[in-house]
Amino acid sequence: MNPDLLLYPMFTHVLWVAFLYVLLTLVRAPAVWGFIKSKKESWAEVEPRISANLSNQFEWPLLFYVVCVLLVSQGSVVEPAQVWLAWVFVAGRLFHSFVQILTNNIRLRGLVFTINFLAVLAMWMIILWKRLLS
Repeated sequence: MNPDLLLYPMFTHVLWVAFLYVLLTLVRAPAVWGFIKSKKESWAEVEPRISANLSNQFEWPLLFYVVCVLLVSQGSVVEPAQVWLAWVFVAGRLFHSFVQILTNNIRLRGLVFTINFLAVLAMWMIILWKRLLS
């Protein structure tokens, strides 16, 4: 497959991170601009979850971007599995955000993170395996 196909899941994740920044700004704006008088009126419960989730978007995803950039920069054909795993990773990041922001379900969040973790790890294993065989 064309390595440029990896740009689509990467860009989708970039758009998701941009959306989270906008969401965090909107949630914080009333308190910052003095539109609310007490914490009870604010988004006090959800704001830390959005902030934590936004921080999470710069941890494990870093390794996703590195493997994708390596694959794209090589310019050679990539395995269909790597493109599929990239989409699994991005879908998992979106689902992880929903779970982290909208619920307190730590078990489900851990399960979703494991799927993301394994998808990126598999992408790395495939690139390494191909390198060792060539």
